[in-house]
Amino acid sequence: MPAILIEVRKDYNEQDGMKIIEAVHSAMVSAFQIPAEDKTIRLLVHPPHRFAVSPTKTKPELYTLISIDAFSGRSIDAKRKLFGEIVKNLSELGIPKDHILIVVRDSKKESWGVQGGQSGYDVDLGFKVEV
Repeated sequence: MPAILIEVRKDYNEQDGMKIIEAVHSAMVSAFQIPAEDKTIRLLVHPPHRFAVSPTKTKPELYTLISIDAFSGRSIDAKRKLFGEIVKNLSELGIPKDHILIVVRDSKKESWGVQGGQSGYDVDLGFKVEV
């Protein structure tokens, strides 16, 4: 049930944008073991003048920031696997590995309103968070 925001500086066409979303989603399914149908991912395009990046980047137009809000409980190994798979998947789409920043923000289940406004603490999520 993670909520994911992918922020980019390039306006990708529809097909390439969907490939980026799928690259991140497939890594989430593999590393965090979320159900394949659990997909809340936004791709946000910023004009380059509103998304500053280091001038050391060789292809600044491809810089990609991924923010993942997720329930607490994933192990460091699961996060390492996630980071590696996201970078591998995106690099296969031409995004340089050193142009990808991933931030996972963990929060307690009770901080999430899910399934009609219930606390995430009170519902059967249908998947294991502690991976």
